[in-house]
Amino acid sequence: MIGRLNHVAIAVKDLDAAVATYRDALGAKVSAPHDLPEHGVTVVFVELPNTKIELLRPLGENSPIQGFVDKNPSGGMHHVCYEVDDIYAARDQLKRAGKRVLGDGEPKIGAHGKPVLFMHPKDFAGTLVEIEQV
Repeated sequence: MIGRLNHVAIAVKDLDAAVATYRDALGAKVSAPHDLPEHGVTVVFVELPNTKIELLRPLGENSPIQGFVDKNPSGGMHHVCYEVDDIYAARDQLKRAGKRVLGDGEPKIGAHGKPVLFMHPKDFAGTLVEIEQV
């Protein structure tokens, strides 16, 4: 079921500073910022030869990552995203295995314009897991 690693997401307080670090210090290609109001974040993607880094900052007062950034003011790894061929089949298999889907259990459209779901970090060794249909 699990496919390739799509991205590692890093939550940041200052997106401009994080972009400058990846672009200027590391020489990476970084996308333009993209607001995702339905997820409460602004994202940019750092393109790597084998995957991406997603830099995200809270968007709006009710951002679901605001608490994470408050606890980690310097930023930190927020989640990993794995690709799946069929998000509904993956969701159902994970639920049968006793894994908890966050939210209402229905996929939402993510930053790449594809359906995504998040899995409870307590079910994955303390790591928030996103699955994305490719």
